[in-house]
Amino acid sequence: MTTAEQTVHPDGRVELADPDVLRDSAYANAELAPTRLPERTWTTYNYAALWMGMAHNIPSYLLASGLVAIGMNWLQAFLTITLGNLIVLVPLLLNSHAGTKYGIPFPVFARAFYGVRGANFPALLRAFIACGWFGIQTWIGGQAIYVIVGELFGKGWMEASAIGGHPWTMWLSFLFFWALQMVLIFRGIEGLRRFENWAAPLVTVAFVALMVAILVKAGGFGPILSQPSKLGWDADFWKIFAPSLMGMIAFWATLSLNMPDFTRFGKGQRAQVWGQIIGLPTTMSFIALVSIITTSGTVVLYGSAIWDPVELTRRFENPVIVTIGLVMAILATMSCNVAANVVSPSYDFANALPRWLNFRTAGLLTGVIGIVIQPWRLISDPSIYIFVWLSFYGGLLASVAGVLIAGYWVIDRTNLNLADLYRPGGRYWYAAGWNWRGVVATLLGSVLAVGGAYSNPGAGPFPENGLIPFLKPLYDYSWAVGLVVGFLTYFVLTLTAPSRRSTATHAAPTY
Repeated sequence: MTTAEQTVHPDGRVELADPDVLRDSAYANAELAPTRLPERTWTTYNYAALWMGMAHNIPSYLLASGLVAIGMNWLQAFLTITLGNLIVLVPLLLNSHAGTKYGIPFPVFARAFYGVRGANFPALLRAFIACGWFGIQTWIGGQAIYVIVGELFGKGWMEASAIGGHPWTMWLSFLFFWALQMVLIFRGIEGLRRFENWAAPLVTVAFVALMVAILVKAGGFGPILSQPSKLGWDADFWKIFAPSLMGMIAFWATLSLNMPDFTRFGKGQRAQVWGQIIGLPTTMSFIALVSIITTSGTVVLYGSAIWDPVELTRRFENPVIVTIGLVMAILATMSCNVAANVVSPSYDFANALPRWLNFRTAGLLTGVIGIVIQPWRLISDPSIYIFVWLSFYGGLLASVAGVLIAGYWVIDRTNLNLADLYRPGGRYWYAAGWNWRGVVATLLGSVLAVGGAYSNPGAGPFPENGLIPFLKPLYDYSWAVGLVVGFLTYFVLTLTAPSRRSTATHAAPTY
């Protein structure tokens, strides 16, 4: 929507005509304010490199190796992951559009459909899930440091006295890696962009080197590709295919919401769209194939699937190879963790307390919560990792994505009023700053998506018959259910119970 307060440029990008209009707003600070056009400099390569850095990480590796560990063969696992990433690319690109067009991060974008205050509901939901991921990645990076130092100092380090089930040296490594990432956060978003640009290619080389080493030891592709599926292609496979696919989609369901945090810096829609198309599905399919071949090779070599690459790297006898491999693992973890799991909650927490928190202090808060969540428990087992952690939060976030897509593309036709996103009493104030339609749509979508959460006996925290038994069949399709229900509910509520702002005249779409 073009008004006297905002300028629409020829390429469709919008900025405030006078940034000082936000000076006295209690809902704005330097990080949350719309990015000015001269600051929107990210190119196609920057986005491709960002995705290479985020996708080439150990949890991505564990995603594929986990499917092999639960019985899929290489082809089944590869198809499941590739399909999942092609599906999640659709909501990811749809929500990225607003970031590039208006220069706004995810929590500000959400204000249009949840209210200026109500946006804290989906933003904090996203933030706490990111904290869990931050903790998981930090634990993995700490493991790599623990092993590297162990190669240098031997048994005294590796077999130190245990605290809480782990050697105290493991805890020290975990805290050291945590502090290392906090240093990177305090360098800001541009420091992150520069780090991604050089770290991403190195990480790719490291994963390929690990695969080649396993291929050499296993005698080539033949023994690996001939490994039969423990599940076959009948009912045993299809029984776990749907929940596995939902887990694969959910892996990037977080970024499908908060990608505007990055696309707000884009040179244009073409740059971010092509950068993400080049970066996400191709990179994830590549790392999946590397992981699947490597993990299948461990079945040939060791008789069982070793799904953790840190543990696998320790099996090599040459300490130089072990050290180089684990240094790459640390780079991979930092590259993903800071981009995917700190940038978003930093904006989200700052959105809740804009006068008290900025990007750096909110990043520190993310790091603290990431420890409190006890991430070492979340990756203790591939079944818990895929079917509990990924499937459950995927259903929650999918309902938010449904609301955003319905509101931005169908109801508002991509037209927003920038100043009102920060203004009490404006177009997005609704009732005391809350839009109950967005909240109801998210809650209904979430309940239907994950209300039937269940675990097989001894394989997770949920009851065997589901939290709400009659919803159990829906949990296998949690992400799809959350997305569809959130979308339809918000659309119907907005049409049948319109607010003052939703009945306003919309300008013709501009792209």
